[in-house]
Amino acid sequence: MTTAPAAAGPTGAPAAWTVRRALGDAASLHRRPVPDPAGRLVWIFEALGPALVLGSAQHDDVVDLAAARADGVALVRRHSGGGAVMVVPGETVWIDVVVPAGDPLWDDDVARAAHWLGETWQAALAELGVDRPEVHRGALRCGVLGRLICFGAVGAGEVTVADGRKVVGISQRRTRGAARFQCALYRRWDPAPLVRLLRLDAAGAAALAGAAVGTGHDAATVVDTFLRHLPA
Repeated sequence: MTTAPAAAGPTGAPAAWTVRRALGDAASLHRRPVPDPAGRLVWIFEALGPALVLGSAQHDDVVDLAAARADGVALVRRHSGGGAVMVVPGETVWIDVVVPAGDPLWDDDVARAAHWLGETWQAALAELGVDRPEVHRGALRCGVLGRLICFGAVGAGEVTVADGRKVVGISQRRTRGAARFQCALYRRWDPAPLVRLLRLDAAGAAALAGAAVGTGHDAATVVDTFLRHLPA
């Protein structure tokens, strides 16, 4: 599937997409309902403060709650699956993408459903000079961190760089009417907050340090480039 830029609307995205920007606490942004009926939609979110976002199947007991309180980190749960994600204002790019059922981009196969989105990120990151971004198309690659941390594993549709480090994390929530893909990436990869909040030992901390990489670009540049590469 090509992700070449098409005729753009006022946001820089192809005209078929509605783009909205929102600033708020991480919990409220995650709770934002998908319109019914849904169209092609991009939400560009900016959290007001740091948050640790747990996947839908994770339990609070994986978190050092005292450390979270001391560091002023909100504990949030999302409805999509996967591991924990650290959201840091100014460092984390957070974009939700909604595709309605029946759309040409829709795929009934959950494992394949995010491939087109990974290809979009791949094209955007290549333009930004990120080192040979690649879309992961195989089974979940857990590594030593299992399913605990999103950026400690690589799933279908997510993007890595040439040496295998992850640069874009994607989770998804599906209903009969739409698929909501939640994307996260970083300007700079700093595993220290996750190490502290999730009580990682030395081996886990070392594995996490080498598991991911940032883009080296500010959020506005990454967002604008991504929007231009969305498929028509």
